[in-house]
Amino acid sequence: MAEETKRGFKNEKVGQVVSAKMTKTIVVEVSRRVPHTLYKRIISKRKKFYAHDEDGAAKVGDVVRIVECRPVSKLKRWRLAEIVRRAAQVGAQPAELDVKV
Repeated sequence: MAEETKRGFKNEKVGQVVSAKMTKTIVVEVSRRVPHTLYKRIISKRKKFYAHDEDGAAKVGDVVRIVECRPVSKLKRWRLAEIVRRAAQVGAQPAELDVKV
């Protein structure tokens, strides 16, 4: 806690993982609802952030919390803080996939 008060609070966002194909990197899409400046209608805006995932724990569809950090690479300025909710794993059993000819 003392370290947080000394350096201040980090910016954090919650979003959904849309890609986990890279090594130690995930792409998180953060959606927000804002009123249109002219028409005042609520619209959805979304932005993708590249985040550092050291253990490769996050999978596509997971809802995660990312925290701002120092630049890790050209595009990565965020790191994975926690996995808020896991995605539902849909899969078939190997016996069901056997094709009989």
